[in-house]
Amino acid sequence: MSVIFHIDVNSAFLSWSAVEELKKGSTIDLREVPSIVGGDQKSRHGVVLAKSTPAKKYGIRTGEPVANAFRKCPKLLMVKPEHGVYSRYSRELMAYLETISPLIQQMSVDECYLDMTAVLSDYESPEAAAQMIRREVKERFGFTVNVGISTRKILAKMASDFTKPDRTHTLFPEEIEEKMWPLPVEELYMVGQSSVKILKNLEINTIGDLAKTDIGILELHLKKHGRKMWEYANGYDESKVKRERREAKNVGNSTTLSADAVTLDEIQGILAKLAAKVATRLQKKGQKAGNISVEIRYHDFTNVSHQRQLESHTSEAGEIYQVAAELFERIWDKEPVRLLGIRTSKLVDASEPEQLTLGLEKGNDIG
Repeated sequence: MSVIFHIDVNSAFLSWSAVEELKKGSTIDLREVPSIVGGDQKSRHGVVLAKSTPAKKYGIRTGEPVANAFRKCPKLLMVKPEHGVYSRYSRELMAYLETISPLIQQMSVDECYLDMTAVLSDYESPEAAAQMIRREVKERFGFTVNVGISTRKILAKMASDFTKPDRTHTLFPEEIEEKMWPLPVEELYMVGQSSVKILKNLEINTIGDLAKTDIGILELHLKKHGRKMWEYANGYDESKVKRERREAKNVGNSTTLSADAVTLDEIQGILAKLAAKVATRLQKKGQKAGNISVEIRYHDFTNVSHQRQLESHTSEAGEIYQVAAELFERIWDKEPVRLLGIRTSKLVDASEPEQLTLGLEKGNDIG
């Protein structure tokens, strides 16, 4: 049975702008005050692209004119959109998630599906894996995500839209009647305003009403879209998570420890397990790595990393572990360790003839 995650950034543009402002030294977190991402601050032209949760309390809506938003809340803060910044955060998020499961399908700049079926054995439960992802995203990048869990994509998508922010929700087929059917019909994925109007005229007010309606009636009024809505209302969705065709630039694995590691012996044991997982993923992809890096996060959330270019490419667990352990000992300051990670890059096909690295002695560090 497949296990699929839908991961959605909470108020993506607003969150990413907030993180950038904080990095620049701002003392105000845009997510905690009435704020929007929108048009020109002086002319107050343009529309609201994103809004904070406090802004919602003033009735501010995405897509409305900025001038209207300021009439509703004169003390509203506004920042201009920075699409280059948003693209960067999106790329970094997807690159991280790809280290969790290589079977990733990005749906937009701020959401994707992960097929977790093959990697769930690494975690106590799907919920534990989702909690780890949420915690890691927050600690690495400074923003939060919702994670929806199911065996079908449509249900995972619906689950991620439940209570926000920074939450995990399940919506398995057996939970549809309890968790999804009572919701207003307009909350079903792919049900737009024009469809809602038709459904309401048919006295179809909830997703449950839609699920129980005769398909013939829906097709009469809404054509093929009526059948698709009925299928989604009943949780029917056989589509698979489609692997991205873009070439992976790195393969890695990291783990946040349930208790801080303080001895070299226990850390070496963790590095060995990480190296084995990275090696397995490289071998499944038919690739070898020419660069290995180790990441440490200490108990105080300080991050350090170091990398080494290899004389010859490898996908062997023992070789990856040996380099990772040496890198770790070089940078570890004996403080308790909260997170450990191994990442490989400069990937080549395993069948590619090996070329010796010239002018670089084995073991030289870069970066």
